[in-house]
Amino acid sequence: MSSALTDLFPYPIVQAPMAGGVSVPRLAAAVGEAGGLGFLAAGYKTADGMYQEIKQLRGLTARPFGVNLFMPQPETADPSAVGVYADQLAGEAAWYETELGDPECGRDDGYDTKLAVLLDNPVPVVSFHFGVPTREVVDSLHRVGTFAVVAATTVEEARAVELSGADAVIAQGAEAGGHQGTHRDNPETGGAGTGLLSLVAQVREAVNLPVIAAGGIMRGGQIAAVLAAGASAAQLGTAFLATSESGAHALHKQALTNPLFVRTELTRAFSGRPARGLVNRFLREHGPYAPAAYPEVHHLTAPLRKAAAKAGDAQGMALWAGQGHRMARELPAGRLVEVLAAELAAAGTVLSGFSGLSGFSGFATGGAGR
Repeated sequence: MSSALTDLFPYPIVQAPMAGGVSVPRLAAAVGEAGGLGFLAAGYKTADGMYQEIKQLRGLTARPFGVNLFMPQPETADPSAVGVYADQLAGEAAWYETELGDPECGRDDGYDTKLAVLLDNPVPVVSFHFGVPTREVVDSLHRVGTFAVVAATTVEEARAVELSGADAVIAQGAEAGGHQGTHRDNPETGGAGTGLLSLVAQVREAVNLPVIAAGGIMRGGQIAAVLAAGASAAQLGTAFLATSESGAHALHKQALTNPLFVRTELTRAFSGRPARGLVNRFLREHGPYAPAAYPEVHHLTAPLRKAAAKAGDAQGMALWAGQGHRMARELPAGRLVEVLAAELAAAGTVLSGFSGLSGFSGFATGGAGR
């Protein structure tokens, strides 16, 4: 099934599932029609909301696509720490004239219900973030013809993915925008991670699974680099965030190349879990004090982020972005896939002798075996 997974899309280009309204059906459809693999993000949506987006996407394209699920999170947060952070955010609530959210309004993201919907209405690919599904879940997806893909940020996590029976592992480097897909949030690590090229090479040698490389990739030459390191495909998020089909807020898109936002940083300020975003006022003021408490902090800050966006204040928004954000291009998503493919082909000419780049034939086997 592993090689068949990468056979689903002609180009080794996967559009990352970006939760929060970014990965909308029109984006996934445009990517799929151009030869990549588009993804919907079910995170933070209801099961019915996910189902309606799947129906909409199927009305836009017959190409294969994927749906991403968040794994349920263990109860590890310190309620007193969350309370202290809520007190600290009281000034933000007053400034934006809104109430803080309820930190206890749910921690499983409707996982079981969403999974049931996907088993009743199978999609080509389901990916998982923040943990590993059980072997039973993976087997149930296989029985309905769905490929299972799981994110990992370390070799140990990749080995756990392999044991689950999944069809591929997404090796997410520290350069990636948005939430790190760590299986367990360890406050002692401070969100530190391994760079993408090193991670891909290590994972490639550790597991017998195709590797999808994710983290800071913005150009076709970088796709060539991760393929050369042993990946079967590349997953891009920030690159597609700036496209016209993306559902990202206009201020978020503009911020990617706005000289006011010069760097990214891993922070717990908005969600309680390490996530890479553009450094703005909110991140600077609250990041150092945010507790390791996901999804409690996510729920707590949700009204603030929504109010900041409504007020047109990018300094109060969660501006998720990878380290390559300044290389974002304002192109239609389909055109971006075409440009990336052309850049990849050009890189293949330069790297003559590296099989699989010319015409993109054979890329599907790049991560199979050791």
